Amino acid sequence: MPCLASSARYSISLPNGHRFPIAKYALIQEQLLWQGIAAPSDFYDPGFAAEEDVLRVHSAEYWQRVRDLQLSAAEVRRLGLPQSPELVRRSLSSVAGTVESARRALQDGIGLSLAGGTHHAFRDRGEGFCVLNDIAVAAAHLLHHQLARQVLVVDLDVHQGDGTASIFRQEPRVFTFSMHAGANYPLRKEQSDLDIALELGTDDATYLRILRDTLPRLLAEVQPDFIFYQAGVDVLATDKLGKLALTQAGCRQRDEYVLNLCRTAGLPVAVSMGGGYSEQLRDIVDAHCNTFRVAYELFG
Repeated sequence: MPCLASSARYSISLPNGHRFPIAKYALIQEQLLWQGIAAPSDFYDPGFAAEEDVLRVHSAEYWQRVRDLQLSAAEVRRLGLPQSPELVRRSLSSVAGTVESARRALQDGIGLSLAGGTHHAFRDRGEGFCVLNDIAVAAAHLLHHQLARQVLVVDLDVHQGDGTASIFRQEPRVFTFSMHAGANYPLRKEQSDLDIALELGTDDATYLRILRDTLPRLLAEVQPDFIFYQAGVDVLATDKLGKLALTQAGCRQRDEYVLNLCRTAGLPVAVSMGGGYSEQLRDIVDAHCNTFRVAYELFG
């Protein structure tokens, strides 16, 4: 049965009107419980990431400035979140959720984090609401402890996983795949091992066809023994920052396809939530809950 990394630390105080939908974290857990998808015993607090894990991916100088609240005003603007002790704790806990989800996936086939997917964090800087790169830290953790030989990152957030691509540019044991809206943030793209830049307005049928044409080939060519799935829901047509045109049903079919392919291939998969910025908060919550509902249906 899947377990879900979750923590009250994921919800922090932000200024009124801030565009980051911080309320979604608590609401997703409430909805999963209310709909009977998950039981209270399925949730666990992952604690905080170890500094040694963080430093395998991020520079000591950057981490120290994050930890000590010494980011410059320009860095804070680029990050898009006000620096605070709350944010540091949230970031460490979010990373811990993905690390622990990865370790649990090795036992259970799947690990789920109700946070994470912070793929815009680079080795030496944070951007786009991303302080620390949870998937990169977790992948490095698995490789360091010889718990994985070859990792495949499947990043289906609407924005390119530029930080992840940059961090692993010279690491052949991590293959980065990003399928995203082409003419969208970040303006300056990094080079993943495989990038698919979608046309704006891409619909369900086109999106799913491209995914189905690509992912089985990657499994055959890369031969991974572990997969990280970044399941951003900013691919929805309702998303303010996305520019694609997927429906709730199409987004769910995407999750079903990826997770079923992992299950059928016997590949452990760790799932992180990624972005979602629809006008109506319920659209974001419903789409994220669909990801976890699919995971329970396939692996429960």
